[in-house]
Amino acid sequence: MRALADALLYAIIDLGYVSAENAPGILEKLIAGGIDIVQLRGKDRSLDELSALAERLLAMSPKIPLIANDYAEIAQRVQVQGVHVGQNDDSIEKVRAQIKRPIVVGKSTHSIEQAVAAEREGANYIGFGPIFSTPTKPDYTPIGLEQIREVYKRVSIPIFCIGGIKSENLAQVIAAGAKRVVIVSGLLQATDIGEYARVCKKLLRRNDVIPSEVEEPR
Repeated sequence: MRALADALLYAIIDLGYVSAENAPGILEKLIAGGIDIVQLRGKDRSLDELSALAERLLAMSPKIPLIANDYAEIAQRVQVQGVHVGQNDDSIEKVRAQIKRPIVVGKSTHSIEQAVAAEREGANYIGFGPIFSTPTKPDYTPIGLEQIREVYKRVSIPIFCIGGIKSENLAQVIAAGAKRVVIVSGLLQATDIGEYARVCKKLLRRNDVIPSEVEEPR
């Protein structure tokens, strides 16, 4: 997927931060700000609720890949472009087996070893973190900035650094070697979501990202 190869800024519409009713309006602002990928995440929400919301968001974002968090079943019901899984979720092979079309599958990783294993498993991209402490992953110890350059040496698929990244520390993350990032609360809680996204995207563009080789969805 060319959009994945070129992506710099990955946003997550997390229903722990925003209501389902406000999600479409927030997506509109995120798109105006220049995000490249958006994920729908709703822990403890029903499959019916998430699928209905994914359908609405998909209609608004024909040029922005929409990724469903955790549930391959959403991709069975709605033509989302991808599914993102955690370390304790279904395997990438099992996710793909449930969906009868080519689809992007991303995986959360929290160490160099997990990152290497995710690529070997067939992930199209990985999330790598948490870089800093974050309320969305309170049980994970932040891995800090030091491992970013190493993971880029060891993994060739797109790497999205995640966890506590905001506009005020983004320059640090880029200086540590990151080319792509996921931002959650910083975007969702911004006074001006679109402008916040534009500032972050501008910083990432200055980094002169050279797209990684991207494994096509199978």
